[in-house]
Amino acid sequence: MMSLYSQDAQVHKPGAYILSFRCPDQLGVVSGYSGLFYECGVNISEISNYTDPVTNTFFLRCVFETDALNIPLEAFSARFATLADRLQMVYQIRPVSAFPRVAIAVSRYDHCLVSLLTKWRSGALPAEIVAVVGNHADCRPLAEWYGLPFYHLPITAETKTQQEAQMREVLVEQNVDLLVLARYMQILSDELCKDLEGRAINIHHSFLPGFKGARPYHQAYERGVKVIGATAHYVTPDLDEGPIIVQEVRPIDHEISVEQMVHLGHDIESTALCQAVRLHCEQRVILNGQRTVIL
Repeated sequence: MMSLYSQDAQVHKPGAYILSFRCPDQLGVVSGYSGLFYECGVNISEISNYTDPVTNTFFLRCVFETDALNIPLEAFSARFATLADRLQMVYQIRPVSAFPRVAIAVSRYDHCLVSLLTKWRSGALPAEIVAVVGNHADCRPLAEWYGLPFYHLPITAETKTQQEAQMREVLVEQNVDLLVLARYMQILSDELCKDLEGRAINIHHSFLPGFKGARPYHQAYERGVKVIGATAHYVTPDLDEGPIIVQEVRPIDHEISVEQMVHLGHDIESTALCQAVRLHCEQRVILNGQRTVIL
Protein backbone atom coordinates (compact mmCIF):
# COMPACT_ATOMS: atom_id res chain seq x y z
CA MET A 1 0.00 0.00 0.00
CA MET A 2 1.63 3.22 -1.11
CA SER A 3 1.04 6.61 0.54
CA LEU A 4 3.04 9.74 1.29
CA TYR A 5 4.72 11.49 4.18
CA SER A 6 8.01 12.29 5.94
CA GLN A 7 9.53 12.66 9.40
CA ASP A 8 11.94 15.27 8.09
CA ALA A 9 12.39 15.60 4.36
CA GLN A 10 15.67 17.50 4.92
CA VAL A 11 17.30 14.56 6.69
CA HIS A 12 16.69 11.74 4.23
CA LYS A 13 17.67 11.35 0.60
CA PRO A 14 15.08 11.86 -2.18
CA GLY A 15 14.87 8.10 -2.79
CA ALA A 16 14.13 7.25 0.84
CA TYR A 17 11.08 5.30 2.00
CA ILE A 18 9.52 4.31 5.32
CA LEU A 19 8.51 0.68 5.78
CA SER A 20 6.51 -0.59 8.73
CA PHE A 21 4.89 -3.97 9.19
CA ARG A 22 3.60 -6.58 11.59
CA CYS A 23 3.49 -10.32 10.98
CA PRO A 24 3.51 -13.60 12.90
CA ASP A 25 6.88 -14.08 14.58
CA GLN A 26 8.65 -16.88 12.72
CA LEU A 27 12.00 -18.00 11.39
CA GLY A 28 12.96 -16.21 8.21
CA VAL A 29 11.35 -12.81 8.74
CA VAL A 30 14.56 -10.85 9.26
CA SER A 31 16.54 -12.81 6.67
CA GLY A 32 13.62 -12.46 4.24
CA TYR A 33 13.40 -8.68 4.09
CA SER A 34 17.12 -8.01 4.72
CA GLY A 35 18.15 -10.53 2.06
CA LEU A 36 15.79 -8.98 -0.47
CA PHE A 37 17.11 -5.51 0.32
CA TYR A 38 20.70 -6.70 -0.12
CA GLU A 39 19.97 -8.41 -3.42
CA CYS A 40 18.25 -5.31 -4.80
CA GLY A 41 20.82 -2.77 -3.64
CA VAL A 42 18.61 -1.20 -0.97
CA ASN A 43 20.36 0.44 2.01
CA ILE A 44 18.66 0.60 5.44
CA SER A 45 19.48 3.87 7.22
CA GLU A 46 17.18 3.51 10.28
CA ILE A 47 15.64 0.44 11.88
CA SER A 48 13.78 -0.62 15.01
CA ASN A 49 11.80 -3.75 15.81
CA TYR A 50 9.95 -5.54 18.58
CA THR A 51 8.58 -9.02 19.17
CA ASP A 52 5.47 -9.31 21.34
CA PRO A 53 5.71 -12.61 23.25
CA VAL A 54 2.00 -12.53 24.17
CA THR A 55 0.61 -12.29 20.64
CA ASN A 56 3.69 -13.88 19.02
CA THR A 57 3.87 -10.95 16.60
CA PHE A 58 6.91 -9.29 15.06
CA PHE A 59 6.87 -5.51 14.45
CA LEU A 60 9.34 -3.48 12.41
CA ARG A 61 9.88 0.07 11.19
CA CYS A 62 12.77 1.11 8.99
CA VAL A 63 13.85 3.83 6.59
CA PHE A 64 15.55 2.60 3.44
CA GLU A 65 17.21 4.33 0.48
CA THR A 66 16.86 3.34 -3.16
CA ASP A 67 19.55 5.47 -4.84
CA ALA A 68 21.60 2.29 -5.45
CA LEU A 69 18.59 0.14 -6.42
CA ASN A 70 19.66 -2.30 -9.17
CA ILE A 71 16.17 -3.17 -10.47
CA PRO A 72 13.19 -0.96 -11.36
CA LEU A 73 11.24 0.29 -8.33
CA GLU A 74 8.09 -1.45 -9.59
CA ALA A 75 9.92 -4.77 -9.72
CA PHE A 76 11.27 -4.29 -6.21
CA SER A 77 7.76 -3.46 -4.96
CA ALA A 78 6.41 -6.62 -6.60
CA ARG A 79 9.11 -8.79 -5.03
CA PHE A 80 8.45 -7.29 -1.60
CA ALA A 81 4.71 -7.86 -2.01
CA THR A 82 5.39 -11.53 -2.73
CA LEU A 83 7.56 -11.78 0.39
CA ALA A 84 4.92 -9.99 2.47
CA ASP A 85 2.25 -12.41 1.31
CA ARG A 86 4.40 -15.41 2.22
CA LEU A 87 5.16 -14.02 5.70
CA GLN A 88 1.58 -12.77 6.29
CA MET A 89 2.72 -9.17 6.68
CA VAL A 90 0.41 -6.22 7.17
CA TYR A 91 2.64 -3.46 5.87
CA GLN A 92 2.96 0.10 4.62
CA ILE A 93 5.65 1.57 2.39
CA ARG A 94 5.62 5.33 2.02
CA PRO A 95 8.05 7.85 0.49
CA VAL A 96 9.80 9.99 3.09
CA SER A 97 9.63 13.02 0.81
CA ALA A 98 5.96 13.89 1.34
CA PHE A 99 3.56 14.35 4.24
CA PRO A 100 0.14 12.85 5.09
CA ARG A 101 -2.88 15.04 4.49
CA VAL A 102 -4.53 15.93 7.78
CA ALA A 103 -7.91 17.46 8.64
CA ILE A 104 -8.60 18.81 12.13
CA ALA A 105 -12.08 18.75 13.69
CA VAL A 106 -12.87 21.27 16.44
CA SER A 107 -15.74 22.69 18.45
CA ARG A 108 -15.23 25.86 20.54
CA TYR A 109 -11.96 25.11 22.38
CA ASP A 110 -8.94 26.14 20.33
CA HIS A 111 -5.90 25.28 22.50
CA CYS A 112 -5.14 21.98 20.74
CA LEU A 113 -5.75 23.54 17.34
CA VAL A 114 -3.34 26.38 18.16
CA SER A 115 -0.59 23.93 19.11
CA LEU A 116 -1.07 21.77 16.02
CA LEU A 117 -1.07 24.73 13.64
CA THR A 118 1.93 26.35 15.33
CA LYS A 119 4.00 23.17 15.08
CA TRP A 120 2.83 22.60 11.51
CA ARG A 121 3.75 26.12 10.40
CA SER A 122 7.17 25.90 12.09
CA GLY A 123 7.94 22.59 10.37
CA ALA A 124 7.97 20.59 13.62
CA LEU A 125 4.92 18.53 12.66
CA PRO A 126 5.50 16.22 9.67
CA ALA A 127 2.02 16.65 8.22
CA GLU A 128 0.21 18.60 5.54
CA ILE A 129 -2.78 20.15 7.27
CA VAL A 130 -5.38 20.77 4.58
CA ALA A 131 -8.63 21.68 6.37
CA VAL A 132 -10.31 22.55 9.65
CA VAL A 133 -13.86 21.33 10.31
CA GLY A 134 -15.96 22.84 13.10
CA ASN A 135 -19.43 22.23 14.41
CA HIS A 136 -19.21 25.81 15.72
CA ALA A 137 -17.67 28.78 13.89
CA ASP A 138 -15.46 29.97 16.79
CA CYS A 139 -12.21 28.66 15.25
CA ARG A 140 -12.84 30.01 11.75
CA PRO A 141 -10.66 33.16 12.20
CA LEU A 142 -7.74 31.07 13.43
CA ALA A 143 -7.96 28.58 10.57
CA GLU A 144 -8.26 31.33 7.96
CA TRP A 145 -5.33 33.25 9.49
CA TYR A 146 -3.25 30.16 8.70
CA GLY A 147 -4.66 30.12 5.17
CA LEU A 148 -6.72 26.96 5.70
CA PRO A 149 -10.28 26.33 4.49
CA PHE A 150 -12.75 26.18 7.37
CA TYR A 151 -15.86 24.04 6.98
CA HIS A 152 -18.63 25.05 9.36
CA LEU A 153 -20.81 21.97 9.82
CA PRO A 154 -23.34 22.56 12.63
CA ILE A 155 -24.80 19.45 14.24
CA THR A 156 -27.83 18.47 16.30
CA ALA A 157 -29.17 15.10 17.32
CA GLU A 158 -31.60 15.32 14.43
CA THR A 159 -28.99 16.30 11.81
CA LYS A 160 -26.11 14.03 12.88
CA THR A 161 -26.39 11.68 9.89
CA GLN A 162 -26.51 14.58 7.43
CA GLN A 163 -23.63 16.39 9.15
CA GLU A 164 -21.40 13.31 9.07
CA ALA A 165 -22.19 12.86 5.39
CA GLN A 166 -20.93 16.42 4.85
CA MET A 167 -17.80 15.64 6.85
CA ARG A 168 -17.19 12.59 4.68
CA GLU A 169 -17.44 14.81 1.60
CA VAL A 170 -14.77 17.11 3.04
CA LEU A 171 -12.45 14.18 3.78
CA VAL A 172 -12.85 12.87 0.23
CA GLU A 173 -12.57 16.32 -1.38
CA GLN A 174 -9.35 17.07 0.51
CA ASN A 175 -7.99 13.51 0.09
CA VAL A 176 -7.45 13.29 3.86
CA ASP A 177 -5.22 10.55 5.30
CA LEU A 178 -5.76 11.39 8.99
CA LEU A 179 -8.59 13.05 10.92
CA VAL A 180 -7.56 14.68 14.21
CA LEU A 181 -10.28 15.37 16.77
CA ALA A 182 -8.82 18.37 18.59
CA ARG A 183 -11.36 18.64 21.41
CA TYR A 184 -14.16 18.01 18.94
CA MET A 185 -16.98 17.68 21.42
CA GLN A 186 -19.05 15.25 19.41
CA ILE A 187 -19.21 11.44 19.38
CA LEU A 188 -18.69 10.01 15.91
CA SER A 189 -21.14 7.39 14.72
CA ASP A 190 -20.11 3.74 14.88
CA GLU A 191 -20.13 3.59 11.09
CA LEU A 192 -17.78 6.57 10.69
CA CYS A 193 -15.48 5.22 13.43
CA LYS A 194 -15.19 1.91 11.60
CA ASP A 195 -14.53 3.61 8.28
CA LEU A 196 -11.73 5.67 9.87
CA GLU A 197 -10.15 2.80 11.81
CA GLY A 198 -6.50 3.63 12.42
CA ARG A 199 -6.95 6.98 10.65
CA ALA A 200 -8.59 9.13 13.34
CA ILE A 201 -6.95 10.35 16.55
CA ASN A 202 -8.82 11.81 19.51
CA ILE A 203 -7.60 13.68 22.58
CA HIS A 204 -9.43 12.86 25.80
CA HIS A 205 -8.88 15.19 28.72
CA SER A 206 -8.27 12.39 31.19
CA PHE A 207 -5.72 9.67 31.90
CA LEU A 208 -7.68 6.80 30.38
CA PRO A 209 -9.01 4.26 31.20
CA GLY A 210 -10.11 6.33 34.21
CA PHE A 211 -12.74 9.09 34.03
CA LYS A 212 -14.26 8.40 30.64
CA GLY A 213 -17.01 10.45 29.05
CA ALA A 214 -18.01 14.00 29.94
CA ARG A 215 -16.49 16.33 32.58
CA PRO A 216 -13.49 14.13 33.45
CA TYR A 217 -11.73 16.91 35.38
CA HIS A 218 -14.76 17.23 37.62
CA GLN A 219 -14.79 13.47 38.09
CA ALA A 220 -11.09 13.54 38.97
CA TYR A 221 -11.54 16.42 41.40
CA GLU A 222 -14.31 14.59 43.22
CA ARG A 223 -12.01 11.57 43.63
CA GLY A 224 -9.14 13.69 44.94
CA VAL A 225 -6.59 12.51 42.40
CA LYS A 226 -2.92 13.46 42.79
CA VAL A 227 -2.15 13.51 39.06
CA ILE A 228 -4.19 14.69 36.10
CA GLY A 229 -3.55 13.65 32.55
CA ALA A 230 -4.61 13.49 28.93
CA THR A 231 -4.77 10.56 26.52
CA ALA A 232 -4.39 10.59 22.74
CA HIS A 233 -5.87 7.47 21.20
CA TYR A 234 -7.27 6.08 17.99
CA VAL A 235 -11.02 6.45 17.58
CA THR A 236 -13.19 3.33 17.79
CA PRO A 237 -16.93 2.76 18.19
CA ASP A 238 -16.27 2.11 21.92
CA LEU A 239 -16.23 5.59 23.50
CA ASP A 240 -12.79 6.57 24.87
CA GLU A 241 -11.51 2.99 24.61
CA GLY A 242 -9.46 3.06 21.40
CA PRO A 243 -5.78 2.00 21.27
CA ILE A 244 -3.69 4.48 23.26
CA ILE A 245 -0.85 6.32 21.50
CA VAL A 246 0.36 8.91 24.03
CA GLN A 247 -0.45 9.82 27.65
CA GLU A 248 0.77 12.88 29.53
CA VAL A 249 0.39 13.58 33.27
CA ARG A 250 1.01 16.38 35.73
CA PRO A 251 1.10 16.12 39.53
CA ILE A 252 -1.37 18.20 41.55
CA ASP A 253 -2.38 18.48 45.20
CA HIS A 254 -5.40 19.29 47.34
CA GLU A 255 -5.03 23.04 46.78
CA ILE A 256 -5.79 22.82 43.06
CA SER A 257 -9.38 23.72 42.19
CA VAL A 258 -11.30 22.07 39.38
CA GLU A 259 -11.03 25.31 37.38
CA GLN A 260 -7.25 25.26 37.78
CA MET A 261 -7.21 21.62 36.75
CA VAL A 262 -9.01 22.51 33.54
CA HIS A 263 -6.48 25.21 32.68
CA LEU A 264 -3.50 23.00 33.51
CA GLY A 265 -5.11 20.28 31.45
CA HIS A 266 -5.12 22.43 28.32
CA ASP A 267 -1.33 22.29 28.15
CA ILE A 268 -1.28 18.55 28.80
CA GLU A 269 -3.91 17.90 26.13
CA SER A 270 -2.05 19.94 23.52
CA THR A 271 1.26 18.20 24.24
CA ALA A 272 -0.22 14.70 24.11
CA LEU A 273 -2.17 15.30 20.91
CA CYS A 274 0.73 16.89 19.02
CA GLN A 275 2.99 14.04 20.08
CA ALA A 276 0.48 11.42 18.92
CA VAL A 277 -0.03 13.09 15.56
CA ARG A 278 3.74 13.33 15.04
CA LEU A 279 4.27 9.64 15.88
CA HIS A 280 1.46 8.60 13.53
CA CYS A 281 2.80 10.76 10.71
CA GLU A 282 6.28 9.34 11.18
CA GLN A 283 4.71 5.87 10.78
CA ARG A 284 5.97 4.83 14.22
CA VAL A 285 2.62 3.56 15.55
CA ILE A 286 1.61 -0.01 14.71
CA LEU A 287 -1.63 -1.48 16.01
CA ASN A 288 -1.38 -4.59 18.14
CA GLY A 289 -5.01 -5.48 18.82
CA GLN A 290 -6.27 -2.99 21.40
CA ARG A 291 -2.72 -1.87 22.10
CA THR A 292 -0.08 0.00 20.10
CA VAL A 293 3.60 -0.59 19.45
CA ILE A 294 5.62 2.63 19.08
CA LEU A 295 8.88 2.19 17.11
